[in-house]
Amino acid sequence: MGEALLKRVYPYIGVNPEIAGGAPIIEGTRIPIRVIAGYYQIGMSVDEILTALPHITAAQVHSALAYYFDHQEEVDADLAASADTDFWKKEALVHPRQS
Repeated sequence: MGEALLKRVYPYIGVNPEIAGGAPIIEGTRIPIRVIAGYYQIGMSVDEILTALPHITAAQVHSALAYYFDHQEEVDADLAASADTDFWKKEALVHPRQS
């Protein structure tokens, strides 16, 4: 997918070959979409993801999830190759839900 189209369809998503091995990331960060997908897969809500990653916005999370849903097979393969569920569960427990 061309960079111009990627920006139009997913305004907060980009690709930088020097970050995350060229996997799609949230622009302006080093956070790959697979991180958002990993949190989503263990049942975290958008608010919980924002608690875990307080330096990103709700719009960025929603854009990342939209990208994930449109490219689920690709992102799931990337996630499987780079992490495991136990890691994500431990990370989620470090960031408890705020009241």
